[in-house]
Amino acid sequence: MSVKIGISPIAWQNDDLPDITAAYTMEQALREAREIGYTGVERGQRMPHDTDGLRAYLETYDIALCGGWCSGNLLVNDVATEREAVRQQVEQFIALGSPCIVYAECSNTVQGQICTPVNDRPKLDRDQIAAYGAKLTELASWMTDQGMPMAYHHHMGSIIEAEEDVNCLMESTGPEVSLCFDTGHLLLGGGDVMATLKRWSDRVHHVHFKDIRPAVVKDVRENNRSFLDAVIAGAFTVPGDGCIDFQAVADHLKAIDYEGWIVVEAEQDPAKAPPYEYSKMGYDHIVDVCGKAGLNIANA
Repeated sequence: MSVKIGISPIAWQNDDLPDITAAYTMEQALREAREIGYTGVERGQRMPHDTDGLRAYLETYDIALCGGWCSGNLLVNDVATEREAVRQQVEQFIALGSPCIVYAECSNTVQGQICTPVNDRPKLDRDQIAAYGAKLTELASWMTDQGMPMAYHHHMGSIIEAEEDVNCLMESTGPEVSLCFDTGHLLLGGGDVMATLKRWSDRVHHVHFKDIRPAVVKDVRENNRSFLDAVIAGAFTVPGDGCIDFQAVADHLKAIDYEGWIVVEAEQDPAKAPPYEYSKMGYDHIVDVCGKAGLNIANA
């Protein structure tokens, strides 16, 4: 049994806040990530969009595709329409050997609205989440039949943010809907990281290791700041630089025989957190906690 360690290029190339990472290139992101030791990268919007181009691009830097964001619109689309909207990404990720598509509902999210407090995110009641979950299960079942698992990403500013949202969604969906378990988003949303991980261990297919800085999060919540304000202020950081006990997370991943990817996804202002320095800090912390947990790291 082994895990693999990947990274999102968002520390070098932020798709939501491109101005703060204008001094960096995607090529630098992949080159430095591989130099640090990461063996996979999630797809960024400034990578080639065609399959052959993306394959050649990744091969140039000797790095695998370990997932990638998919902006869902299933709340407003019927399943057939949504299936056609994501078909190209599904086919591309299958061709490139990705372990999953990281899917999140974005039709009404406030995560990209810098003037909207994250506290004002859209919320659904249990019946509405159940109805959404039925559609999501149908979409995920189709993806699975094609050969591409869906890992649902609970995300700040979206309909599935808090621990109770995650619980309700998992209860309302079939096993075809797996979970992209994100430590930072769960804690920033007020959830219990370990309780949620233990409750939904059998649904976890993909893991994001993201730390948080509690003082920044407190300010964001108390002063009605937006998700993007939180990113700029440094709410998120790499594993080992915040307050989350990643040793406990790694120990549990070992206990459940987790064999997937552990991905660092920690968007920050690079002027305050130089990408190479912080990405290496995160990588080294993961290697340390995995070693103590007895989790073997593939290609390390």
